Amino acid sequence: MIERKPLPYRIRSFEDYQTKYAHSVNDPEGFWSDIAESFHWQQKWDKVLEWDFEKPEVKWFVNGKLNITENCLDRHLETRGNKIALIWEPNDPKERFERLTYRELYNRVNRFANVLKRNGVGKGDRVCIYMPMIPDLTVAVLACARIGAVHSVVFAGFSSHALADRIIDAKAKMVITSDGMYRGAKELPVKRIVDEALERCDSVEKVVVVERTRWAVNMVDGRDVWYHDEVEHVGDDCPAEQMDSEDLLFILYTSGSTGRPKGVVHTCGGYMVYTAYSFLNVFQYEESDVYWCTADVGWITGHSYIIYGPLLNGATTMMFEGVPTYPDPGRFWQVCDKYGVNQFYTAPTAIRALMAHGEDHVYSYSLNSLKVLGTVGEPINEEAWHWYNIHVGKEQCPIVDTWWQTETGGIMISALGPHSPNKPSHAGLPLPGIQPALLNEKGEEIEENEQEGYLVMKFPWPSILRTTYGDHERCRVTYFSHYKNVYFTGDGAKRDKDGLYRIIGRVDDVINVSGHRFGTAEIENAINQNDNVVESAVVGYPHHIKGQGIYAYIILKDSTDTIENLRGEITETCVKEIGPIAKPDKIQFVSGLPKTRSGKIMRRILRKVAEGEPDKLGDTSTLLDPDVVEEIVKGAQ
Repeated sequence: MIERKPLPYRIRSFEDYQTKYAHSVNDPEGFWSDIAESFHWQQKWDKVLEWDFEKPEVKWFVNGKLNITENCLDRHLETRGNKIALIWEPNDPKERFERLTYRELYNRVNRFANVLKRNGVGKGDRVCIYMPMIPDLTVAVLACARIGAVHSVVFAGFSSHALADRIIDAKAKMVITSDGMYRGAKELPVKRIVDEALERCDSVEKVVVVERTRWAVNMVDGRDVWYHDEVEHVGDDCPAEQMDSEDLLFILYTSGSTGRPKGVVHTCGGYMVYTAYSFLNVFQYEESDVYWCTADVGWITGHSYIIYGPLLNGATTMMFEGVPTYPDPGRFWQVCDKYGVNQFYTAPTAIRALMAHGEDHVYSYSLNSLKVLGTVGEPINEEAWHWYNIHVGKEQCPIVDTWWQTETGGIMISALGPHSPNKPSHAGLPLPGIQPALLNEKGEEIEENEQEGYLVMKFPWPSILRTTYGDHERCRVTYFSHYKNVYFTGDGAKRDKDGLYRIIGRVDDVINVSGHRFGTAEIENAINQNDNVVESAVVGYPHHIKGQGIYAYIILKDSTDTIENLRGEITETCVKEIGPIAKPDKIQFVSGLPKTRSGKIMRRILRKVAEGEPDKLGDTSTLLDPDVVEEIVKGAQ
């Protein structure tokens, strides 16, 4: 039986935060070594860290041997074997939910791992997972990690073309999928999309199909197998493959500035240490809590804070198959009450969408169990922050406005529950172990507070990306070539008088109007204060006098006859909140915005429309709703 060790990395107060932060800066290797000691290693590391941002090359816990699933599952069996590890809430509230204990999850992971081996998958092979949010998705991810296969989860909503691109780039040997899926009122043919994708792919030898909808699907003889048939031939004992700390754990594809997907690579040891540490401290998880992140496992948020971070800490974590407005806009709050959720983590996009439906859907539920609220995916604007705080948290729950990226692997800047400062629309202070800085346009560090600049990281952390799969030069150019010896986040940020960071948007989302730089989030915050506005997105476009003008795309709550009055009100607010120079030059009212499946607004597309170049939009098939782009283009004309 694997020993479960105490966790030395829990932060219990602001004083504790300050002490640990000082330790992490003065002795970073000692700081991370202390934290890593609490995990089960098959062989201890020889050296804590080797790094060179010029190459770039980063190695943590060098020559350490481990398997992350032993830390997620095996080490909990003796003391937490009967504790609920995973709660699954289906799309349809009338369908039966599922609860898996740590022992049940362990057994299911072992059986799935044996099915993978039976079908020819071994250490180092890439496995693409294209599945709905069902328990078998979590099981499949952990089964890959169990045998040392590299998982590449693709959101089961991407088109067959986007799926094929990711399979081809990773040279995946296997695809794990389902027959179909339910999402709100929609039924989607998941297996059919895989079949279409595989017409373009020659690396895939096997497709394992999990039953969800019991629809009849096409099964290719010799390639496709049903999971429920395969599992009949295997046992539930599967020894964990020994992995080097720097062996690949997963590839996760993210949008790049080019049309080609960018495969961010994370490795076993450092990712394990950082996700466990950040989960425990940001959400201040306690042993009996129920934690719910509403993200999809197809995104880094789902990897780090539905699966790995919670399970590494022996937490009870939830998976939700549905959408926040189905069967009505009270679904999130109904689920919180149903399971007594203590930590609730969602996207500002979801919060703003629910705001538009009013407060009655919130007040139908008590929400008394909630202790910490979180947001992820983009900075949360002040109006949404206050709505969330007042109506959901009853002004009793700290809001952790987490800043991080697919590339960082885990949360980097955030409040730590109630134990560090919490300020609307500010991510807050860096976690101990994270060393951010602001640089000016010359690459010089800005030491003073109440300044803004380019957000960079001066020192590596354990879950930093190691490369972009198959193209290390792309990794170097994107993240390490802009400024010497730092990781460049691509974001601009402001630091207030107390040292709290506020993310003001991607650097390419900074608008320069007559020499004045504005973050898109700053202008959007002002626009969103109008009671008639649901959401807005702002971009810059060429202006013959100012250099750049401000183009605002705005979603309204209701169609209204007073459009021109609204234009005036919105302009007035921008002038009042920021100054006359910040008033939008063009306002276009739209029914929706082009968003990725994770809720991020694709401003690149909006910029091309604003610049009068709708023929240069690139691939829009991977957007949540590609049709909205056509409507925006027509409206602009």
